[in-house]
Amino acid sequence: MNKRIFILLFTGIFLFTSLTFAKENKDIVVALGKDLSEEQKREMLSFFKVDDSVRLIQVSNEEEREYFGQYIDESILGTRAISSVYVERLPEGEGITVETHNISWVTEDMYRNASITAGVKDARIIVSSPVKVSGTAALTGIMKAFEDLTGESISKEEKEIASEEIAKTVLLGNEIGQEKAQELINNIKIYIIDNNIKGKGSIKKVAEEMAKDLGVELTDEQLNQIASLMRNISKLDLNIEDIKQQLKDISGKIDRIAQQNIEIKSFLGRILDAIMSFLNKIFG
Repeated sequence: MNKRIFILLFTGIFLFTSLTFAKENKDIVVALGKDLSEEQKREMLSFFKVDDSVRLIQVSNEEEREYFGQYIDESILGTRAISSVYVERLPEGEGITVETHNISWVTEDMYRNASITAGVKDARIIVSSPVKVSGTAALTGIMKAFEDLTGESISKEEKEIASEEIAKTVLLGNEIGQEKAQELINNIKIYIIDNNIKGKGSIKKVAEEMAKDLGVELTDEQLNQIASLMRNISKLDLNIEDIKQQLKDISGKIDRIAQQNIEIKSFLGRILDAIMSFLNKIFG
């Protein structure tokens, strides 16, 4: 009798554990760099604390080049896809978290903000590599994994703009520092989205003011690059409330950025306002 109870109890525990593990695995996808060796693949799975029963997809250097090729030098893109990604879907409202290991070119915040631009929501993301790499392939991995988890497609336009955001942020970071570049790009993005700013001249004015707040002086080329990126971002269906929900740790800062009062009118616009004010005073 005791033996039968033990067997039933053991079987129940085994089934419960198996079902729980299977349920958890449904919410996890791992995107492995296509050019990893078998040993490196095992190393990545071990690092992510999963085994080969988890849903696995691949990211190739060709896919990486499709989105980053027009922005990033050949020497950075290389010829192999090595960086890999663990993506776990979280309950609605949990936001996005990112951690990285052995990634030299792209920061955690860059991945996080570009992921939001692409429409990724409520996810725990870990980016890693068995050796030091730039990490460009990982953004493609994040987007592919999220599509696989949710069954929702990320449009080609969203993927291209998210890739452009990372590339231009990193390139700007090479000139003004990574932290300042990341903060600057994110601050400008928040402001133009919340204030529905789409014009190139107005975006450049916002960029100048945001840069001044951070103690950064931008060149004309840098301003043009930022304006081009932000005009593309302004075409996407992004809103501040969604961004705040995904970036819970800086939601208060997002409010402060969005509520700034930046004078974005052109010189001609200010002249016309002055004339109208003058005429109103004369004619009532």
